[in-house]
Amino acid sequence: MIRVFIPTQLQSYTGGASHVQAAGDAVESVLLDLDRRFPGIRFRIVDEQDRIRRHMRLFVGAEAVRDLSVVLREGDEVLIFGALSGG
Repeated sequence: MIRVFIPTQLQSYTGGASHVQAAGDAVESVLLDLDRRFPGIRFRIVDEQDRIRRHMRLFVGAEAVRDLSVVLREGDEVLIFGALSGG
């Protein structure tokens, strides 16, 4: 299983959980597993062209990822962040 850290703005999908477990061998399959269990969460992270939304940041461990095909191994952690902006 992969441990996934959920940002505050998406915790309404996970019943308030800040981290959940998900199955998958790549970022895409983990997001699909999350969406199966928490309907609608994937659309907040990935757009209609299957690209990570510009305002979202995903990390596998300490590595930033922009490609959904990044391979994961048992015990990896995926961190999801909403990018901050302002003026």
